Amino acid sequence: MHALVPKLLTGCFLLPLAAALSPLLHAQTPPPEDGPPNVLVIHREYLKPGKGGMLHDRSESAFVKAFDEAKSPFHYFAMDSLSGVSRTLFFFAYDSFADWEKENAAIAANKDLAAKVDHATLMDGDLLSSYDAAAMTLRPDLSFNKGNINGTRYFEITTFVVKPGHMHEFTEVAKMYIDAYKKIAPDAHWDTFEVMYGNPLPTAAGGGIFLVMNLMKSLAETDKSIQDSDKFAAEVGADGMKKISELTAASVEATSTNLFAINPGESNPPAEWAKRDPGFWKAP
Repeated sequence: MHALVPKLLTGCFLLPLAAALSPLLHAQTPPPEDGPPNVLVIHREYLKPGKGGMLHDRSESAFVKAFDEAKSPFHYFAMDSLSGVSRTLFFFAYDSFADWEKENAAIAANKDLAAKVDHATLMDGDLLSSYDAAAMTLRPDLSFNKGNINGTRYFEITTFVVKPGHMHEFTEVAKMYIDAYKKIAPDAHWDTFEVMYGNPLPTAAGGGIFLVMNLMKSLAETDKSIQDSDKFAAEVGADGMKKISELTAASVEATSTNLFAINPGESNPPAEWAKRDPGFWKAP
């Protein structure tokens, strides 16, 4: 499902809560193939002009090599931005915040691995203009079905900043989308995450922050999603679209959508991912 729906009466575009971040990596044990993680941590590296591409790939390969040589059970994958400012996202997934703590402690306890990671971080820092991180939890009540990362090449990520005191309106409009898509596109799937620590949209101040992500095997899926948006408008009708517009205006402080491509050369995937899709996940 794409983040675009028909233009509303207000003259704005409404971004649906469409995401399919399934399955992500678990730090120590791979999650079920049909399920997202309970806790997702995202690191964002903002690149200096001209410091991306192969230059950043080579720098990040030092991290991959360090974890591989240490035979570490910890995994992650990377994505490069295709829109917005130049940046790379790194995804780490866990069953709980306690598991996140255990991973950090295990890496710190392995002095050789920790030293290599520190050195790689120092070298990589020369390419970056800034860096930040956020940790979030799954919201099953705002999610619909489950996706699968097999064959996925692109992520479309939408960030919503909810106005303080207006969470009720936000969840109501989210559930309106779920109810409508059960009828117009029952095979659709998305998972929704609520940010607990860090702000993925720091220029906007507000209440709750939500990230929703759409997995795509091809950008041709964007074209189909526009057709689904037309079906959505027809399903909810003029009164439904008016209500969605009002709820969105009342609850959403800011929103942003961007497109990313998975970068296997900067990723440290589990062996089963590489086995299923060796032509893609094998590092160049």
